[in-house]
Amino acid sequence: MGRITARHRGGGHKRLYRIIDFARRSKTGPGVVKRIEYDPNRSCRIALLEHEKAAPGEKFSYILAPRDITLGQTLHASRSQKLEVKPGNAMTLKNIPLGTIVHNIELLPGKGGQLCRAAGTSCSLLSRHPSRPYLLLKLSSGEQRYVHQNCMATVGALSNPLHKNRVIGKAGRNRWLGKRPRVRGVAMNPCDHPHGGGEGRSKGGRPSSSPWGWTCKGRKTRIGKAKDDWRILIRRPKRKSRK
Repeated sequence: MGRITARHRGGGHKRLYRIIDFARRSKTGPGVVKRIEYDPNRSCRIALLEHEKAAPGEKFSYILAPRDITLGQTLHASRSQKLEVKPGNAMTLKNIPLGTIVHNIELLPGKGGQLCRAAGTSCSLLSRHPSRPYLLLKLSSGEQRYVHQNCMATVGALSNPLHKNRVIGKAGRNRWLGKRPRVRGVAMNPCDHPHGGGEGRSKGGRPSSSPWGWTCKGRKTRIGKAKDDWRILIRRPKRKSRK
């Protein structure tokens, strides 16, 4: 229909999606690192593993590439056995020693990794719950939460830690990434935005808000559920707004 459904998004370079094995399927056996590749769909690097003992259709798989892995290295994954604690090996949290740095952590056993998947991120195992089968993890955001001991995690921190220091450099590079220009609310008319109208950078004497009137600085967006509150021991600190 030609209508905008997602503001400030569109265009961008074509991307080929790589299927990532977030669950680290142990049935394919150990994998040998054949290549470390760039992936346009995520900030960290990915590693191509070759499984010699797997079926023909499962001979190769992609995983998130940890730091300090090398070409030709053999990586293992198991939900039942205790493996050597070295970067790239994946096992359940109950088999990982306390204090270990891990990434790609499951929130539900068998669902696949959901936590710590961005470039350079990791979290550490702090302690075990005194009465429940859960372990306490400290995330890179500062949050501390309990995760079930049967959830899988991969040892080590993720690759490409300097991704946060990248410089876009020009407007065209943002267009390659699929980001369209944004117009500031204070540059609009009153009928188009709550910040619009007036002389200079007037916001109309109201808190910073979205075009639809939602408070947009400092407002909590996480939906809390009473039954899950005990899992989050310390919530992530409030982000300071830029002036």
